[in-house]
Amino acid sequence: MKMRTIVSMTLFISFILLVVTSIILYIVPHGRVAYWSDWQLWGLTKDQWGNLHINLGFLFLFTGILHIYFNWRPLLAAMKSRARQVIVFTPHFNIALILTLLVCIGTVLKVPPMSTIINLAESIKDQAAEKYGEPPYGHAELSSLKLFARRLGLDMNMAMTLLKQKNISFSGPDQTILDIAEENHLTPKQVYEIIKPALQSSRQKKGLPDIPPPGFGHRSLADICTQYHLDMPKILQSLALKKIIASPKQTIKEIAAANDTDPRVIFTALHDICNR
Repeated sequence: MKMRTIVSMTLFISFILLVVTSIILYIVPHGRVAYWSDWQLWGLTKDQWGNLHINLGFLFLFTGILHIYFNWRPLLAAMKSRARQVIVFTPHFNIALILTLLVCIGTVLKVPPMSTIINLAESIKDQAAEKYGEPPYGHAELSSLKLFARRLGLDMNMAMTLLKQKNISFSGPDQTILDIAEENHLTPKQVYEIIKPALQSSRQKKGLPDIPPPGFGHRSLADICTQYHLDMPKILQSLALKKIIASPKQTIKEIAAANDTDPRVIFTALHDICNR
């Protein structure tokens, strides 16, 4: 068997698989959404697809180096002038370099069409967030039931009663939401849906939290006002006084874009209005 052929075939196969994993990672939901909903594709989780992509990348890199080694002479021949002198910056090399730099610079500066590709990915991920749901806070699935209930203002006793009524097995309040979900073949989101009614019996606190919860920018102003018991007309009027024009159906990101600012600025404005 020829090593050059094996290297070429491995390079080709790893390239094809890298294309597949790249496409999947392009459309995969944000981590907080994927972990919360236990997102999987073809039986593999987000982390598993990421690990595949990394190791395939190393395989592609290793075989690529070997491929260059085995094809060094043809590569040098392509870089030689008519005088048989090796010239790195040949016209072909220059064109390839310029194209690569254009993609890199365009991506950093967010210039179309590079920015369009990134925006499309964000749009797909936003749709996934709407479909699968956002966690109440980052890595909520790793919190113990006790901590989860305290952070969300759930009645702990009622939450455990609700779990028992649904025949959900759990060791106690110190068990994490993720462990409870895995033990009962559920997603963390489904566990939360079971104990969510316990929120109704707990003391509701008005006002926004001190830091933006995950997915805040993707939620509509009306949705936020409903969750945090905010007075919509007052919010709109107060935002207008801050020269921020908004409508209830707009998301925080859309409001920020329409007012040529950052979603964090909108959150700060809302926080000031609610907590003053």
